[in-house]
Amino acid sequence: MRTTFVKKEQFPSEWFVVDASGMTLGRLASRVAYKLMGKGKPTYSRHQDLGDHVVVVNAEKVRVTGSKAATKTYFHYTGYPGGAKFTSFAELIEKKPGEVIKHAVKGMLPHSRLGREMFRKLHVHAGPKHPHTAQNPKPWKSEEFV
Repeated sequence: MRTTFVKKEQFPSEWFVVDASGMTLGRLASRVAYKLMGKGKPTYSRHQDLGDHVVVVNAEKVRVTGSKAATKTYFHYTGYPGGAKFTSFAELIEKKPGEVIKHAVKGMLPHSRLGREMFRKLHVHAGPKHPHTAQNPKPWKSEEFV
């Protein structure tokens, strides 16, 4: 068996648009991370970034199950002594709805330089409009996930 090394130029990344309205946060995040890593492609190799760009719209309409809306918290440290900040899911979805999806997807990507490179291909927008129309993104329905 020989290891094949695929050139990035041979397989350009595609653009996909996902409508997050009414979708569960964790399921959406896992499928988006799968697409960002390129796991669905026959050329997938774990040491290369051959994934696609994903544009998520309607981020403020994502939902969580159970009592997570009230109990789920996000932690941020300012860097100063006593600078620990805790924000609930309900507060964060009102102020910055895109950060909720970004946080969930980032945790599902590799925690390395390669993972940070993959994360740059995620574009989250709160409303139904996005500025990526020039890239001709394909609509990605919830039935077509994975």
